[in-house]
Amino acid sequence: MATEHRQTGPVYEVQYALRVLESVDAHRHGVTAEQLARELGVPHGYLTRLLIMLRRERYLEFLPGGGYVIGDAMPSLTPADRETALAERLQATLAELRDEVGAAVYFCRYEEGEVSVVDIADGPTTPRVNEWIDFRSAAHATASGKCLLAQLDHYGRVEHFARHRPIRLTSRTETDENILLTKLERHPATVPSLDLQEYAVGTVCAAIPVTIGKTVACLALSMPAAGAHRLRPAVDALHERAAPMLLSMAL
Repeated sequence: MATEHRQTGPVYEVQYALRVLESVDAHRHGVTAEQLARELGVPHGYLTRLLIMLRRERYLEFLPGGGYVIGDAMPSLTPADRETALAERLQATLAELRDEVGAAVYFCRYEEGEVSVVDIADGPTTPRVNEWIDFRSAAHATASGKCLLAQLDHYGRVEHFARHRPIRLTSRTETDENILLTKLERHPATVPSLDLQEYAVGTVCAAIPVTIGKTVACLALSMPAAGAHRLRPAVDALHERAAPMLLSMAL
């Protein structure tokens, strides 16, 4: 089960972004930031940040004479084209993140009771994790798996562990189901899930939730353990890109 998702910062940002798009769409000839702020009751500083993100993702365009109108990315997300457009945008976002953080980047979902790696951006200097044990059987030890399980309800987690008994993969792997369930229950939605050599010796990973509606998903990254000091700034970069990805999923 994946009910009662924990709300995260990016989710609220997407909710405001959708309101901005609806308001701009109602003004066919353009609308200024000042007018949007008045109509939506959103602080001007926060609205400015949303407008920058929406322009960067091409959901909005700025008219030469002033004011915002709907951008060219919106028509490409019609129902017929949505799946293709989202896949292309996902690939581009992951590749940009890979280059920015210097690590392999993953987009994962929890679908039909299983962990699913939807897409990966890696390269010669940013190799992906060697999947020596199927990720579907190792959710208790991977950052992405723990992040996805944390978004389920208690019964969803129990049901998952009934099918995939936690096994020891390294000396750092937690295998006690009760301890795992307690940690997942108490894990704050705003705190990244970590894998500090729990799945594979010599590799560290982090993941953040990317969830809206009934979709349970996450953004994750992996890097050699020697680069663990880079995890925090890398996770901050993931947070920055979470809102645009959620917006694509919501449209």
